[in-house]
Order: sequence, then structure tokens, then C-alpha cells
Amino acid sequence: MAVLRSPCYLISDTHLGVASPDVERAMLGFLRSLPGRAESLLINGDLFDFWYEWKTVIPRSGFRVLAALADLRDAGVEVMMVAGNHDCWGGDVLRNDVGIDYRFGPWTGSVAGWHTRVEHGDGLRQHEDRRYRMLRRVLRNPLAIRAFRWLPADFGSSLASNSSHASRSYRARDGGAGLRQLAMEALQRSPELDMLVYGHSHVPSVERAPGGGVYANAGSWLDEPTYLVVTDERVELRRWSGSAEGDRLHTLDRRTKESLGQS
Repeated sequence: MAVLRSPCYLISDTHLGVASPDVERAMLGFLRSLPGRAESLLINGDLFDFWYEWKTVIPRSGFRVLAALADLRDAGVEVMMVAGNHDCWGGDVLRNDVGIDYRFGPWTGSVAGWHTRVEHGDGLRQHEDRRYRMLRRVLRNPLAIRAFRWLPADFGSSLASNSSHASRSYRARDGGAGLRQLAMEALQRSPELDMLVYGHSHVPSVERAPGGGVYANAGSWLDEPTYLVVTDERVELRRWSGSAEGDRLHTLDRRTKESLGQS
């Protein structure tokens, strides 16, 4: 089983490229504060509003954040990224040049000792996301990805950015209720999970399901600079305030199977 060591910091949905300069500066400050505090960092998708790796070119936006992530790896902090719907075309640059463990979700492993499934959350709602699921099959088709490489980088970046405006410009219209319901149902079906992490809705959350598992969502830095911190004992929702300690918004202590009366 893959392991992300404690304490593990989690972020999602920064959308670099359309995020304001203030958001990017805050993210840089956050990343630079992690050495000596974090053992691992998990990015649950949409770090970039658009990411694609041409043979010799990458998008310009967010390059300072990429450098900060490379510095984190050099400092011994493990960095994993689960692809979102805006940055699902990653490859050698993220993996080899930056050193990120870049994956397509869902990913299941140990996060600070919690048996956890992590998924960005796009396309999961049965009815609301039906049309998007059809589009996603095209966008992630290897032939479509290779064909996109033939477009000039400036034109391709502009085309992708304009077409993705609607999915980044607001929180989920249902206030995150759809993903929350799916998470609660999934935790009940999978009692072996300690935690289920989604992003995508831009709605931060730390909530215990009836069976004892935890649903967590780090929210979006487009709205408020929130993140999660997971240790062996607890999971916390925090807000960046100039320090990796941040403002603690909500905390749930871990409940073992023994305390729940399970075998």
C-alpha cells in the first residue's frame, strides 16, 4: 500500500492561471512554509486551470509554484498529485522534472495512517455530470491527447482556458451536497475506509459519516485559502493566515474500529 507520511497536508482546486496574483503569492508562501512541518503534501486536482506538456513547451502560468514544489521534494517532503478535470494531461515534466508522484484517481492508500481513498470528484454525480462524462471520455482519449499536441501552444492554451471557464467560476451549484451524499454512501459501503477525500466542489468540509469514516474536502483557494492537515490522531480543516499552522476551522479526532465496537 502506498503511504503518505504524517503530518500530511492536503490542498485542491487552486486553478493557477486564472487565480489572482494574491492567490498565487499565498500558495507560494504556504508551500515555502512546509519544510520542517510537513512530511507529505497531497494535491487533489486542479492545481492548474490548464496543464498540458508539449514536447518542449509547458504552460507559463504557475511556474514559480512548480519551482516551490521541486524545492519541497529537495527538502525531503513527499508530494503526490491526483489529476483533476483541469490538469489531467500531466506527464514527464511533473513526474521527472518536478518530482511529483502524479497519478490519475481514484487513489487508495495510507494518509498519515488513515486508510484513505482520494478522488478529485469530477463526473461522479449520476445525473448532473452525465454530459460531462461523455466529454471526459473524449478529452482523456490517448488519440485526442496526441492530436492536441499538434496545436500551437498559445492557441491550444487559449482554447482550453476559454472552454473550461464554466467549471471553475463558481462553487458547485448544489453547495457540495451531491459529492457529500456520494461520499457518505461510499463510506457506508466501504467500512474499511477511515477517510474519503474529494475536491472539485470548492466546498471545504470535514464530516464524520454514520459508520465512523470521515469525508474531507480541502475546498478551493479561489474562494478561501483552506487546506487539510492529517496526522495519526486527527484531521483538521485550516485556513492559511501566513503560517503553516493557519487558523483551525474544524477538527475531528480519529475513531478506531475498536472504539466503534467493530471486529
